[in-house]
Amino acid sequence: MSIEPGPMHVAYVTAELPHGATEAFIVPEIVELERQGCRVTVVPVRSRGMVVHGDARALLPRTVDVPLVSARILVSALREAARTPFGVIQALAMLRYSRNPWILSKNLGVFLKGLWLGRHACTLGVQHIHAHWAGTSATLAMIASEASGIPWSMTAHRWDIREDNLLGIKARRASFVRVINRLGAEDLVRAARAPGWRPWVLHMGVRLPTAGPAEARPEPPLRALTAANFAAVKGHVHLVDALRESKRRQVAVELDLAGDGPLEHEMARRVRELGLEDVVRFLGRVPHEKLLADMASGRWHVAVLPSINTSSGEHEGTPVFLIEALACGMAVIATDTGGIAELLGDGAGLLVPPASPTALVDALESLSKDPGLRREIGARGRRRVEEAFAVEPIACALRARFAGSLAAATPMLKGEDPSPSGR
Repeated sequence: MSIEPGPMHVAYVTAELPHGATEAFIVPEIVELERQGCRVTVVPVRSRGMVVHGDARALLPRTVDVPLVSARILVSALREAARTPFGVIQALAMLRYSRNPWILSKNLGVFLKGLWLGRHACTLGVQHIHAHWAGTSATLAMIASEASGIPWSMTAHRWDIREDNLLGIKARRASFVRVINRLGAEDLVRAARAPGWRPWVLHMGVRLPTAGPAEARPEPPLRALTAANFAAVKGHVHLVDALRESKRRQVAVELDLAGDGPLEHEMARRVRELGLEDVVRFLGRVPHEKLLADMASGRWHVAVLPSINTSSGEHEGTPVFLIEALACGMAVIATDTGGIAELLGDGAGLLVPPASPTALVDALESLSKDPGLRREIGARGRRRVEEAFAVEPIACALRARFAGSLAAATPMLKGEDPSPSGR
């Protein structure tokens, strides 16, 4: 494919963004790419739920929103099959290596839309297709690439690496594979069974507020925020238990919990059982832009994330909530699990063992009693984001990789054996 004059045009395949509540962290990357001269078209795999976040709503004019199956999708897929039957057959052949029937069914579910995207991307003049998530988002992008010849890439996060949806094939077919931390790189190499191959480690980036917050709240109490889905891996139960201990020690701490999820009602019940209604408040789902503005304004003194490693092997990636809190100059307390230590190393935050309410309350107490320590940790955290998690240089690096994919040869010539063992 030749490089056309004018802005680079990239299609971003998401799970559901701009819809839903879980992918707002991708928005700064897209907006910054556009600010740097890229043209971005957003293609959600599925459009589920409302557009929750105002910053995601701004993406609607550049979103191509079509269902997985429709007359339009079917007609486009048939035309693509007639135009390039070999590419379509090869794309379909790849799916047979899905490691179980459930993953195969999910991949087949996006196959027709992948063919549609290949054709539609050519019509729009898209020069690169990038998928966030290594699951069906990447499957859809890979199918579109096989049918159209447009190079593609993916960003892998956390659960999608554990799922192992054709990771070996995707690692070989993509022009590049990005992971958001070093732990993810190690996990992906193992899952892809690709010794000698390494993905590209590039963090998720955030936009830095112009200044850190002034601590507007009088003291005490210490105001703490946890913004996370109510899921087992987030470890809310241990933080609630820590609040019981802080109350017993007469450490003045108030906790706001932002988010929703399957364990929300269970956590609310536990708060009532422990008599913590006066110090724990459930905010529900907070629009992303409001949450960022409140953190930057100094509404809270400290951000806390009590994540754990679950019995099923799930762990954190690099939580964007923590990156955003650091960018706002907030002191951060988090557990040493997943990629969090990579974020909070060198004193950028307080790391405590997972599943330890005592360690959590000890950290909260130390920050409650020492505002100077809190400010010092907040300043170090802000510098950490400036050095490694600011969205501007991250988007610049991505843009360079997208442009480089146009001139580079694909990792595997069309027609080679697509099986996981065909290395």
